[in-house]
Amino acid sequence: MPESAHAQPPVIVVGAGLAGLTAAAFLRRRGIPVRVCEAGPKIAGLAATHVDAQGFSYDFGAHFITNRLAAAIGVSADCRPVTHYGEMVRLGGRTYGYPFGLMRDPHFLLSGLGARVGHWSPPPADSAADVFRSRYGAALADEIAIPLLESWAGARATDLAPAVAGVLNHSIGHTVLLKINSRLRHRAIAIGYCHEMPETRYVWHVYPVGGVSLLCKRLAQELESCVDLETPVDQILVDQGRVVGVRAKGRELAAAAVVSTAPVHILARMVSGTDALQPMARFRYRPMVFANLRFTGRGHLPDTMLWTPGAGAPFFRLTETPLSMPWLAPPGHTLITADLGCEVGDAIWQSSDEELGERCLEHLDWIPNVRARYRGCRVVRSAVAYPVFLREYEADRQAFAQSTGVAGLYSVGRNGEFAHWLMEDVYWRALSAMRRLIRDQVDLAA
Repeated sequence: MPESAHAQPPVIVVGAGLAGLTAAAFLRRRGIPVRVCEAGPKIAGLAATHVDAQGFSYDFGAHFITNRLAAAIGVSADCRPVTHYGEMVRLGGRTYGYPFGLMRDPHFLLSGLGARVGHWSPPPADSAADVFRSRYGAALADEIAIPLLESWAGARATDLAPAVAGVLNHSIGHTVLLKINSRLRHRAIAIGYCHEMPETRYVWHVYPVGGVSLLCKRLAQELESCVDLETPVDQILVDQGRVVGVRAKGRELAAAAVVSTAPVHILARMVSGTDALQPMARFRYRPMVFANLRFTGRGHLPDTMLWTPGAGAPFFRLTETPLSMPWLAPPGHTLITADLGCEVGDAIWQSSDEELGERCLEHLDWIPNVRARYRGCRVVRSAVAYPVFLREYEADRQAFAQSTGVAGLYSVGRNGEFAHWLMEDVYWRALSAMRRLIRDQVDLAA
C-alpha cells in the first residue's frame, strides 16, 4: 500500500517548469492538495534563464512572452515592453523581409498567388510537404518552408504528418495586418506565438526583468511548501486502469491524480500497471544545440530573427535578441543565437563551445569584420527541443492528444503534450487540463 493511503492523497505534479507550476498553483488555489516532484535542484526547466559574469543572458532559444501572459501570472510590473521584432529570410546571398519582402519578389509572389487560385480545391494532403506546396506554392515551399522544416525536425517533409503545418496556421493577410499595427503602435505585436487565445493588436511581446524564469518564480511563491526538489519520479503506479500513486526516490506516495510534464516517450516508460501508453514510447523529439555567439557592436543581423534555409550552414535560424531586447547584452555588445539541429551523441552535440562557435563563424562571413568582433561562444543543449510529427505514428499522436488512456493521468506542457505549443499556449492549456481534472474528480466522487 502506498504511503499516506489512509489520508486524502494529493494530486502529484511531475516537473516544476512553467506547465507543472501553472497546474499546481491552479489546483492549490481551489483547495486541492498538491505536491510537485522536480528531478532537478531548481525550478523552471526549459524556462530557465542563464546570466554570465559579463552580463549576457541566455535562454533555451529566444523566449518571447506576451503582456497577456505576464498579466495572467501577475508579473506585468516586472516586464519591459518589446518595441520591435522582425523576421527576415536569407537565401542565395539575399535577404527578404517577412512577409513584405517576399511578397515584393515576383518569383515568390506569383508562386503564392498560384497556390491561392487552387486553394479552393486542394488535393488531399498526405504529408507536410503536400500542405506547404498547396498553401504557399512550389517556390516558397521548396526553397524556404520545406528546407527550414526539415532542418528543424530532422526528418524529410514527406515523412512528416500534415499536422505540422498547423504550427504556421496564420494567413498572410492576418500577418500583414498585425505587422502594420506593430509599426503604427511601436510595439512588437505577437504574431504566431499563441494558438489558444486570439492574437490581436492588443497583445504584444514583453520580457521579464531577470529573464523568463521570473514567471516560474512567481508561480512557485504559492507553492513553497509543496515543491520537492531533487525528487525524480521513477514510476507512476496504475491499478485497474487508474492512477493510484507514484514511486519517487524509493518511496511510494498515494495520489488522487498525476499531472506529468515529462516527454511522452519517457512517460510511457514511467507508467507501470498498464500498456496504454506504450505506443508513445516511439515518439521522437528533435535535439537542439543553441550556440550563443558573443560580439562587440550591435546590429550584425538585418533584423531580430533571420531564417537561413540555404544548404551548407549548420544552423537554420539566427536570432540577435538585443535588437529587440537590448538589455540581454552589455552596452556595446550583442548576442547572436544560432539554432543547430542534431542528434544526441553526434558531432554537433559533442562539440565544445569553442568548436561550435568556430563552425558557425565559417558561415557568417557575410557579417563585416565578424571574426574581429567575435568574443566567444556559450552553448545550451536540449535533448527534447521539439516534438517530431512523423506520419508513422500520427494516429497514435492524435489519440494521445485526446487522452492519455489512463484515468487520473494528465499530460501538460509542450513536451508533455507532444505538441508545438509556445509559452502562452502552455499556460492556457495547463489551466484547461486542470479544469478537466477537477470535473473528472467530481464525477468520480459522485
